[in-house]
Amino acid sequence: MSIPPLSQRNAASPLKKQQQRLQKTEDLCFKLPLKIVEYPDPVLRARNKRINTFDDGVKELVHEMFDIMYKTDGIGLSAPQVGINVQLMVFNAAGERGEGEEIVLVNPVIYKASKKTTLYNEGCLSFPGILADVQRPASVKIDARDITGAKFKVNLSGLPARVFQHEFDHLQGTLFFDRMSKDVLDSVRSELKALEKKYEERTGQPTPERVDDYEGIKVVAGFS
Repeated sequence: MSIPPLSQRNAASPLKKQQQRLQKTEDLCFKLPLKIVEYPDPVLRARNKRINTFDDGVKELVHEMFDIMYKTDGIGLSAPQVGINVQLMVFNAAGERGEGEEIVLVNPVIYKASKKTTLYNEGCLSFPGILADVQRPASVKIDARDITGAKFKVNLSGLPARVFQHEFDHLQGTLFFDRMSKDVLDSVRSELKALEKKYEERTGQPTPERVDDYEGIKVVAGFS
């Protein structure tokens, strides 16, 4: 990634900047089977564009995301976790096909989070084998669109609220260890470093980030 010259950044109008953040047709192109992107792949930190085209491509992507989520024993999955940088998530707190409720959220926005927080031992498909305590608001109120583009509101609490917040973080380029306390982060540091080494061996490139560069919580238990 490179930063454009200052003259170019100043020349971009607010409208042009907004258009750059909207999904284009090619942003939803994907190859099957989908694969889970693991830390520290830079796609997990990239900006995710808002979806503005609700067509069969979105429906197919949702279907395939649920499929790989169930196959990998997940209960939630965001588009960047399968290498597609758009604002889309799917989840089912039951974690079983045919059970619970399948939820699809497009371009979600949190407009209220509870002051009460809870601690929970979280895992993440992009961090295989790693479990750690993360503090999050106990409930959230959300604006979003469904798979057809229709706007709706939803209130979530308990496990569904936690799953949503975990996936929402992915859409912001935030990873769950960003929210861990220093002590908790230290408890999984060696496992994160092992994933960094695995990335370097697989790609032949230096890891794009290192957990040793972190000093503790970088994100507060809330949302902007």
